[in-house]
Amino acid sequence: MSLATEVQWRDAVRIVITGGTGFVGRRLVRRLIRDGHVLHLLVRPGRTGVGPSVECSVWDVLAGEPPGEALAPADAIVHLAGEPVAQRWTPETKRRIRDSRVAATQRLVAALARLPQRPRVLVCASAVGYYGSRGDEILTEDSSPGRGFLPEVCVAWERAAAEAEALGLRVVRLRIGIVLGPEGGALARMLPPFRLGAGGRLGPGSQWMSWIHVEDLVDLIRFALTADGFRGAVNAVAPNPVRNSEFTETLATVLRRPALVPTPALALRVLFGEMAEAVLLASQRVFPRAAEAAGFSFRYPGLASALRNLLAE
Repeated sequence: MSLATEVQWRDAVRIVITGGTGFVGRRLVRRLIRDGHVLHLLVRPGRTGVGPSVECSVWDVLAGEPPGEALAPADAIVHLAGEPVAQRWTPETKRRIRDSRVAATQRLVAALARLPQRPRVLVCASAVGYYGSRGDEILTEDSSPGRGFLPEVCVAWERAAAEAEALGLRVVRLRIGIVLGPEGGALARMLPPFRLGAGGRLGPGSQWMSWIHVEDLVDLIRFALTADGFRGAVNAVAPNPVRNSEFTETLATVLRRPALVPTPALALRVLFGEMAEAVLLASQRVFPRAAEAAGFSFRYPGLASALRNLLAE
């Protein structure tokens, strides 16, 4: 990907966001408000209380298309909605994981197709689960998808988003890694045991973890909204993936605690079933080649500095 030129919108931009009440979405909303943009959130029923400065419309992603009147005046769409993956996978859970991504994106694009005037850009979440578990293999945006449930979901998810290109939208598909923030995601679940000195590696600890500081992810989404020519698949990960053993040792060091209590792989499989193998024990050594080639600069490229910043918040 060639170096992208960042476009500065002169006036406030109207941005529609799905998943805006989630862990990443809340940070993104706060930043875009500070940037002076006008936001409209598509939220689940009962999740409209985000404050008087933000418009909201209800959209049940599993039930139907988003309301066209919410999309009609939009300049840009950020699509982050999706059922959490980090839970035990029953057949019903897997259906919700797939439908909340693939079917919901298909419904969003179908609603966009009906608009007489469409947004300029769609930034759609995807995940490094696209690659499956690949051991020590170096993975870039040009790497092939893996095999299994998550890769299949991600391939279909991205294909649904890419359909918006035929409508004239610039589409960016962010393959997001492990997002680090103290208030949500993997780090929030790890902090209580690690603060008690009861943390440690997961399984063998040799699996690669591709991570990103939550504020770098917010910056990358903002960059994707405004960078002319930035399109297609983009790995939303820091440029320095680490093995799980290094991640846990670094977290323990930053917290000034030991990391002496590993969780055996068998225990993870018993507790979480298929999800343990596909997520917790999966090895994904992913690099952000497209973002770097486009001129994006990470504020927190190294794990230790990222964790120190987050734990000082």
